[in-house]
Amino acid sequence: MLRIGVLASGRGSNFQAIIDEIEAGRITAKIEILIVDNPNAYAIERAKKHGIPHLFINPKDFETKEKFYERIRDELLSREVELVVLAGFMRIVRKPLLEAYPNRIMNIHPALLPSFPGLHGQRQAIDYGVKISGCTVHFVDEGVDTGPIIIQAAVPVHPDDTEERLSERILKLEHKIFPEAIRLFAEGRLKVEGRKVKIENYRLPEIQFTNPETR
Repeated sequence: MLRIGVLASGRGSNFQAIIDEIEAGRITAKIEILIVDNPNAYAIERAKKHGIPHLFINPKDFETKEKFYERIRDELLSREVELVVLAGFMRIVRKPLLEAYPNRIMNIHPALLPSFPGLHGQRQAIDYGVKISGCTVHFVDEGVDTGPIIIQAAVPVHPDDTEERLSERILKLEHKIFPEAIRLFAEGRLKVEGRKVKIENYRLPEIQFTNPETR
C-alpha cells in the first residue's frame, strides 16, 4: 500500500478528491499525514473528519526556507511516506524535500503546462485569449511548474468567461486527473525518462477527461 503525505495551504478540495478515491478502493494507498503551512486551512477539517493525522508547520519558525523544508522532509521520512502530494500548497518546494523525493512529489496546476505557469493560470489564459485551457498533473522539480508532465485535461474557454467560472470548470477535472495520476503511481505504472513520463499499459481514456459543458 502506497504511503502518501499531503501538503496543503487552503481549502483542500483536491485533498478531498484523493481521500474519496482511496476510501472507495480505487487507489491502493494510505494518507499518512497532512502538513499545512496555514493554521486556518480548511484541509485540516477534512483530515479530522477522515481520521488523518495533521500537522501545522509554521514557516516563520525557521531561519531559512531550507530549514522549513528540512522539517517537512524529516516528518515525512519518519512516517515512511513514499509519495508527496501538493494539494494547493502555495509555496515553491526547496532542495531538502526535492532531494529526498526525486520524481516522487506531485502537483496539479490549473493550466495546460508549459503555458501559464505560476499563480493565476486561469486568469492568464483568459487574458491571453486562448480557446482551450485545462489542468496538468506533473512531478515537481526546482522550477515553477516545470517538472515532467503526467496527465493533462482540457476545457473550452468561452468568450464571456470570468476567472471564477473557468476555475470552476477546471477544478472539476482536477478532481478527476489528480487521483488518477496517484493511482497510476501506486500501481507502479509511471516511468520518468528525461522530460517524458511514460505510462505502462495505459489506454486513454481510462477515465473521462473531457469536460461535458458546451454551449
